[in-house]
Amino acid sequence: MKFSNFLPKRLIFLTLALGMTAFHFYVVLYGAPQPFVFRGVHLGFALIIIFLLFPSFKGRGGVLRLPDLLFVVGVLVTIGYLIANQGALYSRFQFVDELSREQFWLGVTLTLLVLEACRRTLGAALPLTAIAFVVYALATGKLSANYTVDVMYLTTEGIFGIPLNVSATYLFLFVLFGSMAEKLGTGRFFIDFATAVAGRSTGGPAKVASLSSALFGSISGSAVANIMTTGSYTIPLMKRLGYRPAFAGAVEAVSSTGGQIMPPVMGAAAFVMAEIMGVSYLNIMMIALIPALLFFVSVFLAIHFEAKREGLSGLDDKDIPDLGVVLRERGHQIIPLIVIISTLFIGYSPAYAAFYGMLSILPTTLMRKVTRDEFRITDLMEGLENGVRNAVQVAAACACAGVVVGVVVHSGLGLEFTGVVRLLARDSMLLALILTAIAGVIIGMGLPTTPAYILQTALLIPALIRLGVSLEAAHLFAFYFAIMSAITPPVAIGLFAANSLSGAKLWPASMAAFKLGLTGYIVPFMFVYSPALIMQGTVPEILVAATTAVLGVTFLAAGLHGYFTRRMDITERVLFVAAAMLLIYQGLPSDLVGLGMGVVAYWLQSQKAESCAKA
Repeated sequence: MKFSNFLPKRLIFLTLALGMTAFHFYVVLYGAPQPFVFRGVHLGFALIIIFLLFPSFKGRGGVLRLPDLLFVVGVLVTIGYLIANQGALYSRFQFVDELSREQFWLGVTLTLLVLEACRRTLGAALPLTAIAFVVYALATGKLSANYTVDVMYLTTEGIFGIPLNVSATYLFLFVLFGSMAEKLGTGRFFIDFATAVAGRSTGGPAKVASLSSALFGSISGSAVANIMTTGSYTIPLMKRLGYRPAFAGAVEAVSSTGGQIMPPVMGAAAFVMAEIMGVSYLNIMMIALIPALLFFVSVFLAIHFEAKREGLSGLDDKDIPDLGVVLRERGHQIIPLIVIISTLFIGYSPAYAAFYGMLSILPTTLMRKVTRDEFRITDLMEGLENGVRNAVQVAAACACAGVVVGVVVHSGLGLEFTGVVRLLARDSMLLALILTAIAGVIIGMGLPTTPAYILQTALLIPALIRLGVSLEAAHLFAFYFAIMSAITPPVAIGLFAANSLSGAKLWPASMAAFKLGLTGYIVPFMFVYSPALIMQGTVPEILVAATTAVLGVTFLAAGLHGYFTRRMDITERVLFVAAAMLLIYQGLPSDLVGLGMGVVAYWLQSQKAESCAKA
């Protein structure tokens, strides 16, 4: 839908977007009101915008239809009731005082509105999941209809639970920040910087894609947004210089997916993680840093080895901007990120950091002539539109996920699921981790990272913690597999987005993505067995663990892509992969054996090189 095709509708949207933004700015500056008011107003804005702007069905987006207006009235009535009666709601005994008939039907109505809003923005997968959980709880008698509505509507444990609170407190501001920064040129700076740094090297275009996606991921936190922004430049460039379409799309999909784990501004689920764990966002950034670096080191090396094996070169000099010029003309565009990081380190909340980061974007853009000349006032409006449009989708997903979480917690299903995992695993941590990884990928298929992670916190993480996995490792483990589902077939939304730009078929792209992103599936197991990789240990322990892990992912990339110093035969590939697995599994004996196998594999490569040279 193009708003420019229907100006009155765009004006309505801009008015609502400005109102929603002003409300969240007010909350940052003066503090949040009572939970039902704060979360209710946030959800109200999100649902109204969705019902006015997202068509009920394809092809009906050009006009405002009567059912949509009725939905808006439903939102105003159901949330308005909560705000008008907040005093009575806080004084009632939850689950003891009977619901009145009007409360029951208002609760049912709001639940249906949330499900419909989520369907319009994200598709049917998450709403159907929520419906399945509710039907299960009602059909088995674990929850009564009145109790279920009470949880969903009149408490902060259902629709208005932690996921929606995080959406209102942090996510809206960071999504808006990412959109505004990208629209005012930060994305272009990252691409130019990555091209200047990596463009000349072997496999330059693919390395540019990986590096720019990692950088852009630090402000967008969205795999699909990364793919469509950086991929529109990098994928055609890779194809033009000889990369297979499947490999070009896989590089962009894997790198953009990994952007969600790259500090400082990770995916939206990272804020939910901080809230659920009860730690600062700075802590989340710290525990995520080494695993994220391992992921991108592996991807970068895999690109290098693949390019060497296929004989692909870097970009021509004429296509590469001068690094000095890029930094001189656009280097100041990194200031908003520095503002955010500095604000977090000083000790302010993420909401303050996002707020001040946003305030710095426009002055930063006007600081230098090049970016000042490119600036248009319409960029601000378009950045606001895109940011709010993305943020309301997150809000709908969080509210819908709250339905699932409410059922899981109050029906006891979470404990039952934990028991099933422990029974199947038979107290084996490795088997429990494998089952959790498989379930996490399945849960995440077709879902954005945030609701996929939230579902795992209710169903999977408690089982890991009971088996002895640390709180931080368990949550980060689930977070990784919620992310990796974006490139895991058959429902690989990240690959679908990349393939739309590359023209590749799903399965060839899936195989290429699997080899490139395999580290993303292995790293979570690494930090569970080696907590030093998530900053839990002494400095020497952390350094040793990080060093052996880097060697491990290097050997893994080499073995999977059949190249280290030269092309490999099957024996060398097996040796490199085996060495990688031993180095990845933390422990001195396995590290020494893995290092020895890697040395042997390297020696075999050297001997072949000498033989070829003599011949």
